[in-house]
Amino acid sequence: MLTLAQALPFLLAAVLVTASPGPDNLMVLGMGMSRGRWQGIAFGLGCALGCLSHTLLAVVGVSAVIAASPWAFTALKWAGGGYLVWLGLQALRSAGSGPVAASLAPRQGWQTLFLKGMLANAINPKVVLFFLSFLPQFVVPAQGQVGWQLAQLGGLFTLQAALLFGLLGYFAGTVGGWLNRRPRAGLWLDRVAGLVFVGLGLRLITQR
Repeated sequence: MLTLAQALPFLLAAVLVTASPGPDNLMVLGMGMSRGRWQGIAFGLGCALGCLSHTLLAVVGVSAVIAASPWAFTALKWAGGGYLVWLGLQALRSAGSGPVAASLAPRQGWQTLFLKGMLANAINPKVVLFFLSFLPQFVVPAQGQVGWQLAQLGGLFTLQAALLFGLLGYFAGTVGGWLNRRPRAGLWLDRVAGLVFVGLGLRLITQR
């Protein structure tokens, strides 16, 4: 099982990453504002559960790398750390999110929106790279069962994403209006997320 020293820092970083303005949560906001809170919740839950596919890839891929060679795992950590630093620098340089738009697309059932959200997340190659970079640094190889540790971390990420996206869908009108009235709020969320990414990337590169 994960230790508290693993779970708490991971959960804090995961919440900051999920809350920072990005395609997924902005789509959830737009969906909730235009089609209703339950449609927004359905789409958001689909996006969150799409993370399970990336968790599976991380479990299989990282476990295989560790089994292949310690040097390969070190190379993966350096590559993952560099990717996180790059993401952080991009966020620090960004101009913040634009206004949250309410989509005027035809209304659809919550089942369809749930599946669309899951598919949109599952096929996103950037999310695959993020999971391969983000999850391994919270793994403690000395504890053994690396695959099980990765699965628990991915499950924890999915649960917090489902909660946050569900709340975003439910309060979409209120949150979207607040962000549209305060464009600099998105900018500061990007800055915080950027610092988190850079810090995590450097930690992954330098840890032994």
